Amino acid sequence: MSCPVRSPKHCVSCWHASFTMLFPPKTSKRDHSPLRVRRRYWRSIILFIICLYLFTIYCQRKHPFAHHAHQISVSSIAFERLQKATDGAKHGFLGVSNAHAFCAQHNWNAHPTRYKPRKLYDMTMLNNELDWLEIRLNTMAAEVDYFVVLESRFTFTGLEKELVFTDEMRDIRFGQWKDQIIYVVVEGMPLDAARTWDLEDHQRNTLLLQGVLGPTATGPRQVEYGDILIVADMDEIVRPAALMVLRQCDVPNRVNLRSKFYYYGFQWLHSGEEWMHPQATVFRGSSTILPADLRNGEGFNRIKAWWDKSDLWNAGWHCSSCFEKVDDILIKMQSFSHTSLNKEKYRDKKRIVDRVKNGLDLWDRPGEEYLRVEDNEDIPDFLKESFSKTRFAYLLDRDGPSAGFTDYKEEG
Repeated sequence: MSCPVRSPKHCVSCWHASFTMLFPPKTSKRDHSPLRVRRRYWRSIILFIICLYLFTIYCQRKHPFAHHAHQISVSSIAFERLQKATDGAKHGFLGVSNAHAFCAQHNWNAHPTRYKPRKLYDMTMLNNELDWLEIRLNTMAAEVDYFVVLESRFTFTGLEKELVFTDEMRDIRFGQWKDQIIYVVVEGMPLDAARTWDLEDHQRNTLLLQGVLGPTATGPRQVEYGDILIVADMDEIVRPAALMVLRQCDVPNRVNLRSKFYYYGFQWLHSGEEWMHPQATVFRGSSTILPADLRNGEGFNRIKAWWDKSDLWNAGWHCSSCFEKVDDILIKMQSFSHTSLNKEKYRDKKRIVDRVKNGLDLWDRPGEEYLRVEDNEDIPDFLKESFSKTRFAYLLDRDGPSAGFTDYKEEG
């Protein structure tokens, strides 16, 4: 059969028409049966849902290729400092255009409800870390509305302890932040609990139940729907720029405030990925995530917990076992939930000093390596002040015979 036109395009069409005439496609009554139609319909629906789900994951930057999708950068820090210098500590919202630009840098939208600034509550438990409380307040007070400070008459291991945050201490050493502090003494400790972690979880949850929602949190202190709650240990300091992100941006229900991880002081940086604490969440009334669940990545179901979670990288500093006195490290060993680390061989003072001075793990844990950082400038601004450099010298320099400890003198 010859093609009536010379164009190759028309020749192909001609041959296709001829082939169809000679070999018509097979059809079956079953192709249009109600069962097959329903199957094709549901396949299409399922395929659409899968595509929508994958598209949403991509937009939410939860896919494996979205490395550090939300991160505090040098420009974030500079912007926060500029705002502080210009406006002072107003705890307010940015203008709409500035908020959208600032949040876009961190791959979030601006918080949509802007008629009234949302409040920030920083919730921490105090053992004996008064220096760290002072550093915390000096670093974060310009961005945080209220600090919930909780003490217990018992350690996580059930031992009795004295309260250190006395009325005199609050009036003198911490007097300038008195109006921002909500102080709570935990009640109803489950001393008969089977696990030490149960005591720790109880204390964390008390931060919300007796602190943020307690009888003293009334008037301007009263928490409102949409406010931000931060759950942290005392030695986990949040960068002011990260606090600005939490207030200004439409963040998810679970934010891991990834922190630079130091040991003994800001001279020894823990190798590996950034510390995955503290955490922040949004207050949603009775649906608010409990602090212990937030810290542990629990509550509701695991799929929802994963979906609600994002990491904000370079959001702060964590300084573990960063104490002025050897005795403070010994107190920590007998107080915290890791009871296996409170063995006599780890409590030798000479050994502790030697390990801290040389950047070695106190407990000989495999894989625990610390990298020496000379003249570290990535530290809270408060510690850069001349007064602080002298007073908190042990956080900046662990060299010397005593490794910076004020209660230890080398024998001989």
